[in-house]
Amino acid sequence: MLQIKNLTKKYGNKVAVNHLNLTVESGDIYGFIGHNGAGKTTTIKAVTGINNFDEGEILINGKSIQSQPIECKKMMAYIPDNPDLYEHLTGIQYLNFIADIYQVNSEKRFQLIDKYSTQFEIKQNLGDLISSYSHGMKQKLAIISALVHQPKLLILDEPFVGLDPKASLTLKNIMHELCLEGTAIFFSTHVLEVAEKLCNKVAIIKGGELLACGDMEEVKGNSSLENVFMELTDHE
Repeated sequence: MLQIKNLTKKYGNKVAVNHLNLTVESGDIYGFIGHNGAGKTTTIKAVTGINNFDEGEILINGKSIQSQPIECKKMMAYIPDNPDLYEHLTGIQYLNFIADIYQVNSEKRFQLIDKYSTQFEIKQNLGDLISSYSHGMKQKLAIISALVHQPKLLILDEPFVGLDPKASLTLKNIMHELCLEGTAIFFSTHVLEVAEKLCNKVAIIKGGELLACGDMEEVKGNSSLENVFMELTDHE
C-alpha cells in the first residue's frame, strides 16, 4: 500500500532523511519510532505530499505522490500531531465539509460520524463550535474526520498525544478494526510500550538513517522494544 524508496530530504546542507526504504502493506499497523529530530515528521510530510523531497520515490497503492498527488490523497488520511481545524465551524459542519471533499454519500457519512462520535463520546458536542473544544476533543474530531471517507492508508503523527486513557484505548481498538478490514496504518510515536503492543511491524530511525525495520517480533527478539531502541539509538 505504501512504498518509500530511497527517500532523501535535505534542508540546506542538512540531510534530514537519507535514502530511506520502507514498505507498509495492507493490514499492517506499522510503528515509526525515533528521538525528536530523527526524521519521522519529515518522512510523514513527504509521504502525505505536504513537503517535496530531493531523491527517491513514494508510491501509494502503486501511484506516485509526486506525479499523481490527487489520486494518492483520495486513498489516504493524515492526522498531524497538532491538527489545525476550522474553529469557526461546529463539529458536525467540519465533518460534513471533509465528507463533501471526499464525496462521501449522505448515508455512509451519517453512519460513520454516528459510529465514531459515539465511540469517542463527543456526539453530544458536534453542534458546538470547534473553538469551544478542549485540545482532546479537537484531537478526537480530527481522528473522526480522517476516518469518515474510509481511507486505505491512515497516517498519524503522535496520535495519542492529548488523548485521555479511554480515548487512547478507543483509538487502539479502531486501529485494530481497520487493520482487519485491510487498511494500512503508519504512525509515529514516542510511547514505545504502545508501539510494542499495537504494531505488527516497526521501524527505528535516527538522524535520518533507518537503523532497523521489519516484523515487531524479529526486531525486538527476546528483548523489549524499549531496550532495542535504546541500544540502537545510543550506539554511535
